[in-house]
Amino acid sequence: MKKRNFSLYIGIILVSIILFLFLLSFVALPYEVDAMDTGNRFAEASRDHILGTDQFGRDIYSRILVSTRSALAVGVTSVFFGALVGLFIGAVAALSPKAVEVVVMRGVDAMMAFPGILSAMVLSAILGKGVMNASIAISFFMVPVFARLSYSMILENGKKGYVKAARSYGVSLPRLLVFHMLPDMLTRLVTQFSSSVGAAILTESSLSFLGLGIQPPGASLGLMLSEAKAYVLIEPYQALWPGVVLSVAVLGFSLLGDGINAVLSKENSRE
Repeated sequence: MKKRNFSLYIGIILVSIILFLFLLSFVALPYEVDAMDTGNRFAEASRDHILGTDQFGRDIYSRILVSTRSALAVGVTSVFFGALVGLFIGAVAALSPKAVEVVVMRGVDAMMAFPGILSAMVLSAILGKGVMNASIAISFFMVPVFARLSYSMILENGKKGYVKAARSYGVSLPRLLVFHMLPDMLTRLVTQFSSSVGAAILTESSLSFLGLGIQPPGASLGLMLSEAKAYVLIEPYQALWPGVVLSVAVLGFSLLGDGINAVLSKENSRE
């Protein structure tokens, strides 16, 4: 098995596991996410509770299933909207006069100067807690990533012969971007998107762990880890399973991005 295919196949398997858990949360949820049974606290794995229960007697397996909803919802939507805004900003900078280009890109550099998790924490504190606000906060630090990527790719493609030829025929800028440049940019954009989804899931979990993201009675992998930290020495399985699922999600999307990049790069080199 070739190394580049190995990343793709493992990524597909890991992401498929997360998607499978996500679908199960809608069709085969054993217990309600906030269903408490204080007389059955810290129950060990059994037929009724296959991963045991937490400090409130809530079913850990059910909470993990529901947590994949928030992980994917925040991960995908935040990256999608961050990518749209970033692509627009990058295109404006690349195609504008020098003065506008400098102002826009210095603003992007200023956004990138702040660590992503710090920006997300500040915005979450300002906007408030919850899935929607977490998505907005994470989208914000995704914007400069895609802005700089699209900016560099548009400048690079602008020097190529097919772009110069299209301009000589009077092709409009929107059509030039969508039908001529975007297909050539797709490889790196797909790779960045997939890797960014993993980063967004990790950030959402970090915000929830710190109390700035999803709140009870909702469920999040980060929230489960936060609640389990007080009992990790006596009941380690409470932190084990949310940590495993979080690792699978982040690693899966990262490997999927690397694998897609390898495949698309190979196809482009053949052309």
